[in-house]
Amino acid sequence: MSLLDTFFNADVMMSSLPALLRGFLNTLLLGILSIGIGIPIGLAISLVRLYAPKPLRLLAVGYIDIFRAMPVLVVLILIYYALPFLGIRLSSWTSAVTAFAIIMAAYSAEVFRSGIESIPSGQFEAAQALGLPFLLTLRKVVLPQAIRVVIPPMTSNCVSMFKDTSLASTVALPELLKEATNAQSLYANPSPLIGAALVYLIFLWPMVRLVSLLERRFKTEKTR
Repeated sequence: MSLLDTFFNADVMMSSLPALLRGFLNTLLLGILSIGIGIPIGLAISLVRLYAPKPLRLLAVGYIDIFRAMPVLVVLILIYYALPFLGIRLSSWTSAVTAFAIIMAAYSAEVFRSGIESIPSGQFEAAQALGLPFLLTLRKVVLPQAIRVVIPPMTSNCVSMFKDTSLASTVALPELLKEATNAQSLYANPSPLIGAALVYLIFLWPMVRLVSLLERRFKTEKTR
């Protein structure tokens, strides 16, 4: 068989397209849920790390360091395969969302911490001089500025998270890569895997370009 027939077989790709689209929808939903849960938790953890009493700060640092150092696949396997030994059984979907949200929260917390610390301390002092409470200062003064700073790295983390969802096939969740692998076995042809790669590329490439655009934009604003 030729290269085209082996890796770019149009008939096989068309036949596997419904399965790939089904897998893509699951990948999209899994990524959105993980990011939507992980980012707010990450913000809360970053605030605990920066402003909570020392014991809580140490716990936040430990959480961030551990889950940034631990591979996503290990966290996924521990939640899906190890928790049942403790009497906790979670579905594939719940396990995957939990694992990815935990990892996303750890990375988001570090990004938010960096963004908040980049805001000059004079902002807090000015707010105190105006008599603003600490929480109101965070919500109205500091966080709006910090969010602008963290948008590019946070978008980059989101791209990585959507790519990491391919690991959910480990717990038999039918995401894009799992459906492509099943189609490959069904048709005895790797073309569905190439099709899955193209779907990832079409979906994630605009987000990658967005990161570059935002980084250039914020860099230009800082030099003004």
